[in-house]
Amino acid sequence: MQQPIEVDVDESQQLVGRVAAIDVAKATGMVCTRVPHDSIEGKRVTKVWEVKATTKGLLELADHLVATGIQRTVLESTSDYWRPFFYILEGAGLEVWLVNARQAKNVPGRPKTDKIDAVWLAKLAERSMVTPSFVPAEAMRHVRDLARARSDLVGDRRRVKQRLEKLLEDSLVKISSVLTDIHGVSGRAMIEALIAGERDPKVLAGLAKGRARARLSTLAEAADGRFNDHHARLARMLLDQSDDLARHIAEVTALLDDAIAAATKPGTVPIVDVATGEVTTAQAGFATAVERISALPGGGPDVARAVIGEIGLDMAVFATAPRLCSWAKISPRTVQSGRKTGKATTGKGNPYLKAALGQMAMGAAKTDTFLGARYRRLAKRMPKAKALAALERSILVAIFHLLANPTTTFQDLGPDYYEKRVDKQRHTTNLVRQLEALGHHVTLTTAA
Repeated sequence: MQQPIEVDVDESQQLVGRVAAIDVAKATGMVCTRVPHDSIEGKRVTKVWEVKATTKGLLELADHLVATGIQRTVLESTSDYWRPFFYILEGAGLEVWLVNARQAKNVPGRPKTDKIDAVWLAKLAERSMVTPSFVPAEAMRHVRDLARARSDLVGDRRRVKQRLEKLLEDSLVKISSVLTDIHGVSGRAMIEALIAGERDPKVLAGLAKGRARARLSTLAEAADGRFNDHHARLARMLLDQSDDLARHIAEVTALLDDAIAAATKPGTVPIVDVATGEVTTAQAGFATAVERISALPGGGPDVARAVIGEIGLDMAVFATAPRLCSWAKISPRTVQSGRKTGKATTGKGNPYLKAALGQMAMGAAKTDTFLGARYRRLAKRMPKAKALAALERSILVAIFHLLANPTTTFQDLGPDYYEKRVDKQRHTTNLVRQLEALGHHVTLTTAA
């Protein structure tokens, strides 16, 4: 018999005395409470009723749960309908858990009604068989809302720009094949001239600026199309819409920076000098969090704000970098059954966070840095998509440490980090052995 091994198990509270569970819907919520019986030992009293998802109804529910002595309230994460329940109950001082609906509906064959769902969720809650989702504090919720609003606005502007490019293609104006960005200085000047009524290709090409002037003849040929008044009216609308979105993005960015500063926890942190053991303190300001994350290869202020909006500034919530990576769904899941051990996909995760990390990973993969060298090493033995996912994990680990210690700054290990750690003698022996296996006699001479 194989020797048993001891494993670490999360020792959560096994039985919660007084719990409440809410099956959330858009206009109502089905509430279930389970509390001990007043006189019969071991018996529990279960009550179920429906409440309206209005401010008045939820405030009355909060007062009732507080008066009943509820120790834990569990909500099922249904769309965004859970938000008023969570905010009002949390504001009343209750311990509120938001749980994934998958954890409460994983028993096949169970009947499906709101009342049964609420009772089942309460039973799971009292036995600690569900885990809470990450819901940031109110200040960080403001940061998250602004970060997501900015991301959505940037996406809207990108789609408007793409529609303008399609409009130019419809008018046989092919300047997008010559210019890198038709919304740059040269492209914008040519489009404005087209809207104003200019149709001469040479005049349009002459509006090019900078390096684009080296391709005047090609630009003139590309600008020779069938742009008419119909295209001009639509182009004017799309340009104005793009400009309006750009102004909104600038406004939201300013608000987002202010929200990040408002969410900063004041105070100091101890710093220990390893050489002398001397302990000093430094201001624990996160005002430079965006700048420090931007120092990562492939990073920038925009993706730094997006990452902070999703994971917050307090890394104590996740405790360790591996837990953060697991929550973000950028770590492959191990699936073991019998003698077979495989790896499953990482999972969906937070789309805003994954988009920001993916953008950073794609940028870092092209750099001459440690992360760039790591990507190139991985891409030799696995699909590029998996290598980028591994790079995303490395980036998120670095971000965790930058936010966990506000005095830390990013230091690149260099593209030759792996080469420096190679055992040259062992590597030489392996190469000689491979050549001898191919039938060669090898004589080594030390280079001068």
